[in-house]
Amino acid sequence: MKGSFLQYDKNWKQIILRRRIFVISAVVLQIAFITGLAIGSHAFRFGYGLLNAAGLVVIIRVINRREKPSAYKMTWTFLFLISPVAGGMLYLALYFQSSLKKYRSVLVEAAARWTAARDFAENTGENAGANTLEELRGEDGFVKARFLQNYAGFTVYNRTKCEYLPSGEAFWERAFEEISRAQRYIYLEFFIVNPGYVLDRLLIELEKKVKRGVDVRLMYDDVGCFMSLPDDFPAQLEKKGMRCRVFNRLSPALSSIQNNRDHRKIISIDGKTAFTGGVNIGDEYINAYEKHGHWKDAGILLHGEAAWGLTLIFLNMWNIESDLRKLPLDDFLDLRPWRDGRCTVPSDGYAAPYADDPTDENNIGAEVYLQIINTTQKYVYINTPYLILDDSFSIALTLCAKSGVDVRIITPHRPDKKAVHLVTRSYYRELIAAGVRIFEYTSGFNHSKTFVSDDVVATVGTTNLDFRSLFLHFECGVWLYKNSEIARIKADFL
Repeated sequence: MKGSFLQYDKNWKQIILRRRIFVISAVVLQIAFITGLAIGSHAFRFGYGLLNAAGLVVIIRVINRREKPSAYKMTWTFLFLISPVAGGMLYLALYFQSSLKKYRSVLVEAAARWTAARDFAENTGENAGANTLEELRGEDGFVKARFLQNYAGFTVYNRTKCEYLPSGEAFWERAFEEISRAQRYIYLEFFIVNPGYVLDRLLIELEKKVKRGVDVRLMYDDVGCFMSLPDDFPAQLEKKGMRCRVFNRLSPALSSIQNNRDHRKIISIDGKTAFTGGVNIGDEYINAYEKHGHWKDAGILLHGEAAWGLTLIFLNMWNIESDLRKLPLDDFLDLRPWRDGRCTVPSDGYAAPYADDPTDENNIGAEVYLQIINTTQKYVYINTPYLILDDSFSIALTLCAKSGVDVRIITPHRPDKKAVHLVTRSYYRELIAAGVRIFEYTSGFNHSKTFVSDDVVATVGTTNLDFRSLFLHFECGVWLYKNSEIARIKADFL
């Protein structure tokens, strides 16, 4: 469904299609060249021996990389065994480029700004993160909270009101309500932006806010919107007074960095209210039309201190692109809410917004999920659109079920990608044999990403249970402990 708010060149779809064909063709030609070079090297014994030796070095490097799952290592090792030369050269072509190095250096500076903003707020009493953590000492959630705050760097907040949103319809209804109340800024970050009713209404509301002096920014992933938006979409928004950035533009050059997508979904309003979850900008998310049957999704609204945590996650990514483009960087301290006083939102349990990125060895999303599974006593209920597990998750889930814990997982019955769903179903036999109960959402496509356990802990976010989300993408979520909305997350699952 094409929206009417944007201006479309009559041939914009053909232009995008040509761009996509060009990029794909360029990558295929590069792979063919590497393969041909590898095959041709057989005629030169000396060169072939050197390439085999290089392949052996690459295998050792892959096996010794701590941050990657065993299934990832096995895939590359299998490729090397089939063709050491082709496998080694393909790996070198993919990984000995700039890849994520350009992001790592920028993230160091971004992390410094993040820490300064967080520490200032804590020291001035705006959010007493250290004191909040101490409140949890002796609680079952203390270890999880300490991991997120002291190791991963994501503050645990208490003066926060949460609202669980069990559908895309509920998500966007509340989002439009809160956007209408914005005073200083509205920040949006999405993986997919599809033309239609939701985008049209959103842009109309945002344009109204811009005219009232509100700072509006939108960031989206290039692959997620590769076939949905005209190339001049950012320019169109800039003309209306909004700022827009495209994350990690797809390049025809063969590079592993194209795997690292911005899969986050964040809306921040004045740093006081924020949303995240599985919902993107598109009419399928509100079931305005049927794409894969009924679309089941989930999100969460944060009002209070924890909303600033999600805002910092957005600003971190926005400033990465600023730094790479040599643009002025934001002063995080200037954007913090409650500058003239302390947040007065009453406490309702604890909330910790967290983020994950592929630039380091810390797989925060996976570790949050594994901690919930490994510490559950009675039950753990999981929503995920994809179920593609490495050994650590397979072992954790089967051991949990064998220990008498009620482990249930809901996946889609009508998938968005049939091949991926076949892989998802390939894990059923092992899990069911161990006592895990697996259900498929027969009404359509389940896109929710939620964990809930023992009536006391839950998480809602963007991370799927698959390799891409857990190890390659930029993701985010909210960890909840003893929050009243945990009961609603459980009820929605049941």
